[in-house]
Amino acid sequence: MNVQRLWFAEGQLWIAAENGEIHSQHLRYYPRLQRADDAQRAVWEQTNDGLHWSAIDEDISFESFFYADDDRSVVAAARREYAQGQTVGMDAINWN
Repeated sequence: MNVQRLWFAEGQLWIAAENGEIHSQHLRYYPRLQRADDAQRAVWEQTNDGLHWSAIDEDISFESFFYADDDRSVVAAARREYAQGQTVGMDAINWN
């Protein structure tokens, strides 16, 4: 996917791909991005598999734009546990 435009509106992250498709995700799944100010949100880069904000150390995969809400809540819970140092079971995940 090649992102042509990225913006924030109505509590969501929106992207427009070069093929004209528009996708969004609710910011509740990305608390660092949700808490970031406009200046931090404005500086992002596209990587091979997603988007990255260096100032807040946030990565979002393109794949996640296609998750069902149930899938996203599982990912969000895992991210919260990891951020809080609750890594029980996290070692079993292949992060590569």
